[in-house]
Amino acid sequence: METNTLTTPPKEHNLPQLEKGNKTPILTPTTSEVIIVSWDDPSDPANPLNWSQTRKWLTAILTSFGGLITLMSGSMLAPALSVIGRDLDVSEAGASMSLSIFILAFGFGPLVLAPMSETFGRRPVWIFGCLWYTVWNTVCGFANSRELLIAGRLLAGLGASAEFAVSRPIVNDCWSADERGKSFAISGTLPLLGPALGPILGGVMVQTLNWRWLFFVLSIFDVAVLGLFIVFLPETHAPTILAKKAAALRKSTGEQYHTEERLASPSVAQRLKLGLSRPFWLLVTQPVIQITSLVLAYQFGLLYIALSTFSTLWTDRYHQTPAMSGVHYLAIIIGYMVALQGGGWATDVVWARLKEKNGGKTRPENRLPLMLPGAVLIPIGLLWYGWAAQQHSHWILPDIGIAIFGCGFISSGQAAQAYIVDAFLDCNASAGAATQLLRNIFAFAFPIFAPSLYTTFDYGYGNTLLAGLAIVIGIPAPCILWRYGEALREKAKPAK
Repeated sequence: METNTLTTPPKEHNLPQLEKGNKTPILTPTTSEVIIVSWDDPSDPANPLNWSQTRKWLTAILTSFGGLITLMSGSMLAPALSVIGRDLDVSEAGASMSLSIFILAFGFGPLVLAPMSETFGRRPVWIFGCLWYTVWNTVCGFANSRELLIAGRLLAGLGASAEFAVSRPIVNDCWSADERGKSFAISGTLPLLGPALGPILGGVMVQTLNWRWLFFVLSIFDVAVLGLFIVFLPETHAPTILAKKAAALRKSTGEQYHTEERLASPSVAQRLKLGLSRPFWLLVTQPVIQITSLVLAYQFGLLYIALSTFSTLWTDRYHQTPAMSGVHYLAIIIGYMVALQGGGWATDVVWARLKEKNGGKTRPENRLPLMLPGAVLIPIGLLWYGWAAQQHSHWILPDIGIAIFGCGFISSGQAAQAYIVDAFLDCNASAGAATQLLRNIFAFAFPIFAPSLYTTFDYGYGNTLLAGLAIVIGIPAPCILWRYGEALREKAKPAK
């Protein structure tokens, strides 16, 4: 264990500093009474960055299952909305609120839960969120009124947002910047199947069982994942691990072992105050987060327009069964997988080449080049899908269009999220939460006006309008961030 004591107290009390982007504390003198706790050495196996590849893969896969359940829950109701509306005696628009309210909770839950994971550790927050989601998701299955169903979905969404908000930071704790693309490809595969698998399974269950089983099946699945998580996944947040190490040393030796973070904020109240204000502070003061948040918000809103109306296209215009309509969501999965696996590889390759080109120096903006292809593919996919649907073309053509859209959505989003992680590595959970607020508000609102949009303009002109806005918002953003992002981060007020 690296420690440091001085026989003579220094004139000023200087807390140890962290090199930017470095998770290993660098020691500087403190006082004669305080011993700073760090890793035993650079290869300390307690540091998640030094875990074996097998253990890192297990961590990524386990957290991915949580994300899979979360995103399945968001879209699984789509094929069942008409049935739910009939059973609960509400309009289909009213039933749609139970779908979109779940996504709205995603915007606000992480603002509290993500910084709490930086205060108390990733593991307890993830477990709490999983339990909370299971309870309220099960309540939804027993709901006999629109009000109870919507309230249950809102509360279930708050719990599910923990799994969604904390899973990516857990993976970031374990994988270095040079492996960021690989880690995204591994951890992102299962969750991104959720929005497409949800409607597929939802359509089958509505047709063969009952819409209430949508909730019961997800709750059973979530309990199984929680059991695996508790057994196999330890804490990954480096400051929390070191704080526990310091506490154990204090108890066994009686000496004043502490970590840098706990010296700076010794009380839980102080840490909570700083932690809970951090996402808002980042969103208000960091232009790069504001720009990235707007891009992700619009693209996420487009995704949920597609997810919420895709099933209706096949049942109303192509006169297919709910189960068959769900199968078409496989087209989105194909687009996701192409972008996720190809983009994960390309992310690491581009990062390595730019690093080599700049003499081993890196900057977060090196993640941005891959945002541009995605920003181009999104409007192309929307136009292809929209006009094929309006012309009632062969079913394969709308599917190809939605696959192109899905590929662009993942390509752009993956690059943007990797950029935010590297730009705000020491508080990446809070930075992620800051970017999620606006995008989940958009995902909540966009499906509400989508039926009116397509009723007024049909799929062709409606998607042309959406594609035009995607071009205006999505294409200039990576260019602006590439050119001015570093300067904007330096001039902005530092994160608290």
